[in-house]
Amino acid sequence: MNRRVVITGMGLICGSGNTKEEVWSNLLAGRSAVGPITRFDISAFPVRIAGEVRNFDPLKFIEKKEVKKMDPFIHYAVAASQEAMDDSGLRVNGDDDATRIGVFIGSGIGGFGVIEREHEKFLKGGPGKISPFFIPAAIVNLAAGQVSIRFGLKGPNSATCTACSTGAHAVGDSFKIIQRGDAEAAITPMGVGGFAAMRALSTRNDDPEHASRPFDADRDGFVIGEGAGVLLLEELERARGRGAKIYAELVGYGMSSDAFHITQPSENGDGAIRVMTNAIKDAGVQPQDVDYINAHGTSTHYNDRLETLAIKKVFGDSAYSIPVSSTKSMMGHLLGAAGGVEAGIIALALQDQIVPPTANYENADPDCDLDYVPNGARRKPMRYALSNSFGFGGTNAALLMKRYDGD
Repeated sequence: MNRRVVITGMGLICGSGNTKEEVWSNLLAGRSAVGPITRFDISAFPVRIAGEVRNFDPLKFIEKKEVKKMDPFIHYAVAASQEAMDDSGLRVNGDDDATRIGVFIGSGIGGFGVIEREHEKFLKGGPGKISPFFIPAAIVNLAAGQVSIRFGLKGPNSATCTACSTGAHAVGDSFKIIQRGDAEAAITPMGVGGFAAMRALSTRNDDPEHASRPFDADRDGFVIGEGAGVLLLEELERARGRGAKIYAELVGYGMSSDAFHITQPSENGDGAIRVMTNAIKDAGVQPQDVDYINAHGTSTHYNDRLETLAIKKVFGDSAYSIPVSSTKSMMGHLLGAAGGVEAGIIALALQDQIVPPTANYENADPDCDLDYVPNGARRKPMRYALSNSFGFGGTNAALLMKRYDGD
C-alpha cells in the first residue's frame, strides 16, 4: 500500500485531436472542437452539435478484418492504448512480466452504435440477421479484452461502468493495485436522442463553438463528446529501473455516492464535498496544498453551481485563489471517457506548469464566483492538481496528482 505510482505513458483521443500533443496544444490555445454532427441525419433532432473525433482511421491500429468486429469505442481504446504503450517505451518480457501488467478500461455505455445497428437488422430480418460479433463488439469489458489480447497483458483485467465517473474510477482502481486505467465513449443517434430527451444538452446549434460554457451564466446544457484516455501507471521503482520518463505521480483517490437523485447532484454538494475530501485525505495532504482543480464542469445549471459550492466548502477561503477550469468547454463531455482524458490533462498541466482555460466564459453567474481561468491558459507553479468526475446515479470520483520532481 505504500508503493508509489507514477504515470509513464499517455494516449489521448477526442475532438481536440487524435494524439496527446494535438489535444494539449488545442486546449491551451482555447480552440473549441464542437461542431455539427456528421455521423447520421440530424434533421429530426433538437440537438445537432457534438465534439466528434475527426480524421480518425482505425486501420492505422487494427487489421481490416478485425475493425468490423469492434464498435468505435473499442477502436478508440486500442488506438489510445497503442499511443500510451509507445509513449511509455514499456515492453512485455515473457509471462512473468505479462502477469504483472493489467488493463482497466471503462465505458459509460459500451457499444451503443453497434447495438442500434444490430437491433435494426433484427427488426428487418429477424434473429438470423444478427452478427455473431454483436455481443463482443458491444459489451463494456471487450475494450479491456481487446487491449489485453493486443499487448499480451495477463494481469488484472476489468471494466468499470459508472456513468461520467467511469474514467476516473478506472484510473483510481488501477492506482490502488498499481496497474493501469483508461476510458472511452462514442456518439450515436440513441445517445444524442436520449440525453436530448432529458433536456441535458445544449441546443445552441447555430453557434456550436460557444455551446459548451461551464460556469457561465448563459450555459444551457452540456455537449456530447467522444474519445478515449489511456494512462500507463507504474510502480515508481519499476519505472525508475527502466529509465522511464514520468509525467506525474498519482497520490490520492476518492469515491463517494450522493444517494440523492438519478441524474441531479445532491442539493448541498454533499457527495462532491466528500469525494474531494477523501482524495485529499488519501494523499495525506491538506486542502490548501492543492494548486489547480480540473472541474467536472459540464455546463449544466445544477452541476456547475453545486460543484462550485462544494469546492468552497472543501477549500474555504482558499477556494478563491485556486484556479478551477473545465476543459469540457472545448472538447465537450466525453461521458465515460471524460475522467481518463481529464486525468491525462492534469498530468500534462503539472508537467508543463500550465493551467488550461475554461473557454466561452463571458457572463458571470453570481453562484459561480471562483477563478475559472477564463478564455486563456495561464502559467502557474503547481505541485498538486485535483480532477473531479461526477456521474448519474450519484457516483463520484476524484483523483489527486503531484508534480514529479525526482524526489
